[in-house]
Amino acid sequence: MTAPNRNALWGRALADELARGGVESAVVSPGSRSTPLVTAVDAHDDLRVFSVLDERSAAYFALGRARRTGAVTPLICTSGTAAANYHPAVIEANRGRVPLLLLTADRPPELRDSGANQTVDQEKLYGDAVRWYKDLPEPEADERKLRSLRTTVARALAEATGTPSGPVHLNCPFRKPLEPTPVEGDVPADLDPLAAVGRDDRPFVRTTAGTPQLDRADCRRLAAALSVERGLIVAGPADPPGVDPQAVTALAHATGFPILADPLSGLRFGGHTRVTTTVGGYDGYLDPRVTDDWPEPDAVIRFGASPTSKRLRKYLARTDARQFVVDPAGAWREAEFTATDLLVADPSRLAGRLAELVDGPGDAAWRERWAAADRTHAEVVDEATGDGVEPRSTSSRLQADDGAGGYFEGAVLADVADLAPEPTTLVVSNSNPVRDADRYMSPIAAGYTVLGNRGASGIDGVVSTALGAGSATTDHLTLVIGDLAYYHDSNGLLSVLRCGVEATIVLVNNDGGGIFHRLPIESFDPPFTESFKTPHGLDFEPTTDLYDLGYAAVDDREGFRDAYAESVASGGTDVLDVTTNAEASQRTRERLVEETVERLVE
Repeated sequence: MTAPNRNALWGRALADELARGGVESAVVSPGSRSTPLVTAVDAHDDLRVFSVLDERSAAYFALGRARRTGAVTPLICTSGTAAANYHPAVIEANRGRVPLLLLTADRPPELRDSGANQTVDQEKLYGDAVRWYKDLPEPEADERKLRSLRTTVARALAEATGTPSGPVHLNCPFRKPLEPTPVEGDVPADLDPLAAVGRDDRPFVRTTAGTPQLDRADCRRLAAALSVERGLIVAGPADPPGVDPQAVTALAHATGFPILADPLSGLRFGGHTRVTTTVGGYDGYLDPRVTDDWPEPDAVIRFGASPTSKRLRKYLARTDARQFVVDPAGAWREAEFTATDLLVADPSRLAGRLAELVDGPGDAAWRERWAAADRTHAEVVDEATGDGVEPRSTSSRLQADDGAGGYFEGAVLADVADLAPEPTTLVVSNSNPVRDADRYMSPIAAGYTVLGNRGASGIDGVVSTALGAGSATTDHLTLVIGDLAYYHDSNGLLSVLRCGVEATIVLVNNDGGGIFHRLPIESFDPPFTESFKTPHGLDFEPTTDLYDLGYAAVDDREGFRDAYAESVASGGTDVLDVTTNAEASQRTRERLVEETVERLVE
């Protein structure tokens, strides 16, 4: 490997080691100090470069891509506040266990703490939100230091994909010249080729990670505890790459337990729903008025993060069942503090092993109780919102109690699930969209991959996350997002043009923070309207003109279904601006719960 100067040699060795470690793409933002890194990844034949101008958007784009693939996506930025703009996505990647590699360029050490321009303290900038941090040495055309660099990059990739996976930070100081300008004598002609070009086509250091699993005796004891009449399999939001549906299906068959599948679990949709009791409407009926008359489960086994549904979390807290939380990292992700056992094991392997050992299946009447409740919930929703094919008239029960009508926000998610092509990657924003997905998207045997940022549950960076996810697949991409989250990250739309991603963006526009209608603060106005709901009155059509996107404004169900089907069929990127009434939709949600509960307690 030849290079015009030591910085270029350093950057090329780093980029080469990324590619040898299985990295396929990098996300970069413009800046001077990062020049040796950007030029190196751009010149590497095995690395695809996505250029995203704004660092916050870039970080979420990389997060979306890594969440969709489960593979490390590196980020490269210049020094100063550029690196600070990565921080929100780093927090989400940490909590969501998404593998990122942050390569932040920095000024030389002697300029730190000197008042030098664009110089901030970047050492351990992200605190304990990263799995590993290292401040790289300054580049030198030195054999030992090049071997050290390659070893560090290999270790960083292993840390990012370890247990648990997550972000890793390498701080990279450079002094001028930053461009590949020839510097005579900077790179010795007799430099050891092993240090310069690595070992064959392999990573310089290959890490073989073990898989956490229970020993045979513990598996047998666990299987005995799950060999009961009534039990539940609870699948929360999945960590990349997710739990194996076949393994969980085998466990469901062996135990006879229903699967309560979060929309982000990877188990709400797919062929396994045909052969298991997969439940999705629980957030609409797990009310004490219903469940107080139900027999309690004897055992619960939980996979993934804490469920999106508060009603499900509270139901589990009310039971006296023995609850087994499976986490390969041994982390505690159960905020009700009622779980009885923490199992440090790979969830897919454990589910498969238990399927071979458990003595079941359990009580068929128990499964039917859950299936019947889900059917009742679906019937109530269908009666109120239509049959999923023809919308009801404006005189239907979509009208809120105060007479303010409109397209019910929960029906938006149901319609997307009904109309999306296969395969589809569906990204749902936080606040109401993910909650409506949880309650109104019924389990079906469709090829959908549903993603969301539930690690820290923020509404920032959602557009960029979705487009990053779309960049990693040939699936159709649909994003369902609220108006405030769209506003937060509207600059992320530039990636449609610069990164070649196509999507149907469903903008649920209720003019403010509709989520706050769920909270008691709704009754206190002021300050509710101006400080919580915060109506903005913005017209979002000009954003589509700015980025050359398609646009359609709709305010009823029939109009949305037609516009969505047309967008999917035509390709390109469209924003479907769906006008809804936040308060009316919340009253409808509440009424549907009451009607479902009434039928179940009859």
